Amino acid sequence: MSKDGKLMDMLTGYAASHQHPFNIFVHMIGIPTILLGVLIPLSWAGVEIAGMTVSLAHVAIVGFFLFYMTLDRVFAVVFLIFALLVAQLAAYISAQAPGSSGMVAAVAFFGGYAAQFIGHAVEKSMPVLVKHPIQANLAAPFFTVVEMFKILGLRDGLFNDVQAQIAARRGQEASPETQS
Repeated sequence: MSKDGKLMDMLTGYAASHQHPFNIFVHMIGIPTILLGVLIPLSWAGVEIAGMTVSLAHVAIVGFFLFYMTLDRVFAVVFLIFALLVAQLAAYISAQAPGSSGMVAAVAFFGGYAAQFIGHAVEKSMPVLVKHPIQANLAAPFFTVVEMFKILGLRDGLFNDVQAQIAARRGQEASPETQS
């Protein structure tokens, strides 16, 4: 499968269960909140390198970035910038008392996931997390960036292609020929 095919398959699969504006809105807040909840405890472990602290949060972000580069360079770079900003906030929070920073991490993590399930309940769609938890957690931050591009009206051709593929898939599923 080509890089473009992999990107289109992922975008189409994700977008198909994220059509309702409320669900999209909730994901735009919930996914970065979950990311913050994960990066706070990862910020607790770090080493000094050339006067800078490099934490496990930074290592995780670089890992995600490298994976996202295989999908789309522009989206990957925007993710990297966004994620490093979230990592800065996580580092600030993680520097607070362990009980306080742990509580913030737990509330962000579980609250973000609760919001995702509420969004999917409104949309009446099954969260990808239920069927494919690893895939969902790897892809979710990427899709937040993708959705921001869509909201800003950037790369409209890509999003028009995604919607056309979703419509075609739904047409095939509704066709009596495919149900026999």
